[in-house]
Amino acid sequence: MAHIRLVYFAWVRERIGKDEDILDLPDSVVTAGDLLAHLKTLGEDYAAALEHENVIRVAINQEHVDHREPISGAREIALFPPMTGG
Repeated sequence: MAHIRLVYFAWVRERIGKDEDILDLPDSVVTAGDLLAHLKTLGEDYAAALEHENVIRVAINQEHVDHREPISGAREIALFPPMTGG
């Protein structure tokens, strides 16, 4: 199992109800997309926050990545909604 720090921003944080998690992930969680799918199984708040997982942006060690990106070796993974203009 991989031990990882997850940080949530904007409405992802509001819907999950906390700023961050420290989780042990199963070996089946290999990519950023796998992580999103796994998080949706952790409860209603996670499922609601990640309902449209294709729009969730992922950063591994503060670098934006595609959902197909492997997460092995990540110290921190941040999840946030799409950026809006302003």
